[in-house]
Amino acid sequence: MSAIRLLVLGAVKQHGRAHGYQVRNDLEYWGAHEWSHAKPGSIYHALKQMAKQGLLHAHEVAPSAVGGPPRVEYELTESGTEEYFALLREALTTYDQKMDVLSAGIGFIVDLSRAEAAELLRRRVRALDEWRAAVTEYYTPEGGPGQLGHIGEIMHMWVHSADAGKEWTLGLIERIEGGAYVFAGEGDPFVGVLAEGEENPYAT
Repeated sequence: MSAIRLLVLGAVKQHGRAHGYQVRNDLEYWGAHEWSHAKPGSIYHALKQMAKQGLLHAHEVAPSAVGGPPRVEYELTESGTEEYFALLREALTTYDQKMDVLSAGIGFIVDLSRAEAAELLRRRVRALDEWRAAVTEYYTPEGGPGQLGHIGEIMHMWVHSADAGKEWTLGLIERIEGGAYVFAGEGDPFVGVLAEGEENPYAT
């Protein structure tokens, strides 16, 4: 799974309708250009590709002031909304998700209900437990990595990653169930996007 699809669909959804520069600006404001492949070229390519795939509707809204192609604003279609939520749920439950995909999922987690967000994260914990159990069928952490030579360090890293991932996920579940953040249907959401014309301090 590519983080760029989730990031772009989510950024468009936050605005309702957004042009490419707004999407790019928002993702840079999040620092996504540092922790994912959300570079300008990738963002504009993803917008055009997903419009061709029927996930986004492209609106030509104004002629270019410098003689180029018309300015285009994008809006999620019904299929795009379905794809967005499918990618979001996958990002939050898959135990071996790449860090950029998981980060994107956390960034949009409040688009779900509080109960569903917590349940998806519980599934992630269960998947981490199953993965750890599979690793420790062949490797006993208590014996130390040296029992398998330097190759044991690979197993040691996997077990450590599973334990750390579980600890972090359980902490997030606890915060969510304790009332942190505003989830779908609970009121005015956190505004994580820049207003039109607002300067982006992290722009590249």
